[in-house]
Amino acid sequence: MNEAEFNQIVDDLMFSIEETIDDSGADIDYENSGGMLTLTCDVNGSQIILSRQPSMREIWLAAQSGGFHFTLQGKEQKSWCNTVTGELLSVMLSSACLAQSSETVHFDFT
Repeated sequence: MNEAEFNQIVDDLMFSIEETIDDSGADIDYENSGGMLTLTCDVNGSQIILSRQPSMREIWLAAQSGGFHFTLQGKEQKSWCNTVTGELLSVMLSSACLAQSSETVHFDFT
């Protein structure tokens, strides 16, 4: 995958995250700027940050629980997986939202 393809995939992913937050009704604000999606939890002002790393073809997640790297894995149905544990980005992002905002948001992207 070239850089343009990577960026389109990540753009689609970040848009999906924004839509999911909107549809959930959770008190989480977001701002998408400069390749980063910043989620701000209204209850306490804590943030969850997703950033693209085109040169490494990774997405990085920064939350109170730590920093994590994700790559696309799989042949047919590709999934964003933690480079260390293999856990799905969608699961880890849902957990971070719950831990930091006490809001349940179910992300269904792969």
